Amino acid sequence: MTSTVDLDITGMTCASCANRIERKLNKLEGVTATVNYATEKARVEFPETVSPEQLLETVEQAGYAATLPPAPDAPAVPAEGTTDPTRALRDRLLISTVLSVPVVAMAMVPALQFTFWQWLSLVLSAPVVVWGGWPFHRAAWVNLRHGATTMDTLISVGTLAAFGWSLYALFLGTAGTPGMTHPFELTIERSDGAGNIYLEAAAGVTTFLLAGRYAEARAKRRSGAALRALLEMGAKDVAVLRDGREQRIPVEQLAVGDEFVVRPGEKVATDGVVTSGSSAVDASMLTGESVPVEVGVGDAVVGATVNSGGRLVLRATRVGSDTQLAQMARLVEDAQNGKAEVQRLADRISGIFVPIVIALAVGTLGFWLGTGSGCTAALTAAISVLIIACPCALGLATPTALMVGTGRGAQLGILIKGPEVLESTRRVDTVVLDKTGTVTTGQMSLHEVVAAPGEDADEVLRIAALLEDGSDHPVARAIVAGARDRGVDLADLASVEGFTSIDGLGVQGVVTVPGEDSHAAVIGRPQLLTNWSIVVGPELEDALAGARSTGATAVAIGWDGEARGILTVSDSVKPSSAQAISRLRELGLTPWLLTGDNVDAARTIAGEVGIDADNVIADVMPQDKVDVVRRLQDEGRVVAMVGDGVNDAAALATADLGMAMGTGTDVAIEASDLTLVRGDLRVAPDAIRLARRTLTTIKGNLFWAFGYNVAAIPLAAAGLLNPMLAGAAMALSSVFVVTNSLRLRGFRAEG
Repeated sequence: MTSTVDLDITGMTCASCANRIERKLNKLEGVTATVNYATEKARVEFPETVSPEQLLETVEQAGYAATLPPAPDAPAVPAEGTTDPTRALRDRLLISTVLSVPVVAMAMVPALQFTFWQWLSLVLSAPVVVWGGWPFHRAAWVNLRHGATTMDTLISVGTLAAFGWSLYALFLGTAGTPGMTHPFELTIERSDGAGNIYLEAAAGVTTFLLAGRYAEARAKRRSGAALRALLEMGAKDVAVLRDGREQRIPVEQLAVGDEFVVRPGEKVATDGVVTSGSSAVDASMLTGESVPVEVGVGDAVVGATVNSGGRLVLRATRVGSDTQLAQMARLVEDAQNGKAEVQRLADRISGIFVPIVIALAVGTLGFWLGTGSGCTAALTAAISVLIIACPCALGLATPTALMVGTGRGAQLGILIKGPEVLESTRRVDTVVLDKTGTVTTGQMSLHEVVAAPGEDADEVLRIAALLEDGSDHPVARAIVAGARDRGVDLADLASVEGFTSIDGLGVQGVVTVPGEDSHAAVIGRPQLLTNWSIVVGPELEDALAGARSTGATAVAIGWDGEARGILTVSDSVKPSSAQAISRLRELGLTPWLLTGDNVDAARTIAGEVGIDADNVIADVMPQDKVDVVRRLQDEGRVVAMVGDGVNDAAALATADLGMAMGTGTDVAIEASDLTLVRGDLRVAPDAIRLARRTLTTIKGNLFWAFGYNVAAIPLAAAGLLNPMLAGAAMALSSVFVVTNSLRLRGFRAEG
């Protein structure tokens, strides 16, 4: 028998750290572990022969820290503390920036190099390299202990080498003499390394990389927001029936079997079964479907849905972590934990680049010592190799492109969560679209008015709207809004006498308009007209059947003893959806439609927007959407998911690329990789194009950031690299990276 536990991991600095922890845990007999760098969690399945304490010790042996969740039986939700965990890193960045700017300025501008300027540079740069760069040095040491090299290793070795050599040159060499300057000479010649200092390189690189690390830490801090938002959707207290009297208690004290009251407009406290009353329940926040669900005695109701109609009494069937809401929270977390992480591009390159550079530096040192050139010349060449291999541009390569790309995206209504998102957009070949709120508006609207033979459609709509104006039901609101949109005259002095709402069926009353005859009218389900002994004729029966076949909601209206018409209310397709799907196809993506609606309704919508009928998946429960995405992935597809509801959150997190409509719920937005602010589906293809363009720019930046300095390594190894040439190489690569990134400002959305 195996158990499963989620460990909170701290101390990871890159994806290779997660891989190292994962390998360590999986070496334990019977243990299967997956570690997610983004969420800083490890999901571990372990046998009875292994204790949770052994798991914690194994993580610590790998050089990291782990803690057990406080409540193993509840969804693990990161606590929202009162202090910002990224504050220490932010302070480190701000202080390092203030100290680094004058150091870089003095080194690069000879006019600022006053007497003893080099000693002021040392005073300012020392805290930056030692204290500011401590996270990199600590991570590099952990990596070294386990025989691995990452971006942290390159940063630590390069900055410490530059700083260490500068100390040697200042205290034991000639760089500390009064009046020493770095003249602006771009010459390739042998120089005395004892007169060279590289403090601006050490401080500048440290500060640049701290900025990138802080941005990454802020993004990771939000990884638990979707779970918090999901659980906060539930009611906070509930009116429980005790000895026939209502008693208000916190929802945590509710037990299975308790009966509780839900009034109109209130949230349902927990999953339960209706024991008294009937009403329409708005489940759109959970299911995404706009049509309210009519419930009565014996019907099951899900917690966190909203009672839109009458008073309900429910008996609690599931509470706490057993509710559907809590299960959906676990689905989101499982999806986030299981999501494959794309390692940072810089780490990929540095995994090969760092060992090669260190080997070249050692080889250079050995070569010059072997030729009898002396310690100073040998160390100068070796240290120059290490210094030139750690370019400032590397710290700018990803952040600048991401900053410009995301800034341009924000102008176009596209929010990109982070650099790891971009890799997915390049490979996506399938896009799964949630129907309600994504392809459609997600709001009920009047679709059609079918008048009985001899009746006027406008008059049918007018009487229906006047009668429904007294109801808060979503279908009633859609009819009234539809009448106003069509310019139907709703007399201000009209009145409805004897208005009565019949739970689950409709409404009735006497509609009186000054100067006209009064009408005893009834509107709702066809059964309500039958109860009034009103016969629905064959023409109207055909209209009812047609509405049902498309998944629309149809209501019948009659007055003065005769059926007068059928009004059809449905969710309408967004005007831009067909064009958006056409553009997605042009990008090489195959669109699929996913919905909880029936097959007929789903295929009707798919036909309107240009999705193949074979690519429609209907009658899908919220928890099944994850399975649909995984099934497509198992078929070898790289899947993008577009959705807007709580029920889409887990699928958004499971997909290779999750895109949430900005008009949707906070949970969906937090679980996604890209947010389409305007709620216009045409932004989805623009988002993919922008993300792909940004990724291409980052790759180009990384190539040139390394390229300039790799080209200079032979000069450094030959001892021909003076400080100004090194500075010029760094400046040139940085200018190129920034200029290349600024090209993203010219990105245009398709008209």
